[in-house]
Amino acid sequence: MIETVFTPFQSLGGGALIGLASVLLMATLGRVMGATGILAGLMQPANLSDWSWRAAVLGGMISGPIAVLLMTGQLPAVQVSVSTTMLVVGGFIVGVGVTFGSGCTSGHGVCGMARLSPRSIAATLTFMLTTGITVFVVRHILGA
Repeated sequence: MIETVFTPFQSLGGGALIGLASVLLMATLGRVMGATGILAGLMQPANLSDWSWRAAVLGGMISGPIAVLLMTGQLPAVQVSVSTTMLVVGGFIVGVGVTFGSGCTSGHGVCGMARLSPRSIAATLTFMLTTGITVFVVRHILGA
């Protein structure tokens, strides 16, 4: 059975940093910090300045584990309890979801809800409901 470790201080710290980054991006560039939108815009930027801020945000996301390594002397522990095939299938499903949902949890859940966007509130409720059902099915019906 999969066990989820309760990490309130790490979760609070991570959430505060995500919120701070979102506010700073909106305050400085007037842009919403949705990860899939940032990545999509990086692949097809409107101009060089559009590409630059997107590359900086993505670089910050990627360099996070390196910062942890420098501060603690070890990389963050990552344990994936599913096969590579399941990760690819899950990634594909997420990709389809963010396409049809016009964004991801960071864009809708963090930024959109903070702006009281009805579309983002509906999307976030859908994400949360689907997540709850998925966890119930995987843990209690499939027994994984």
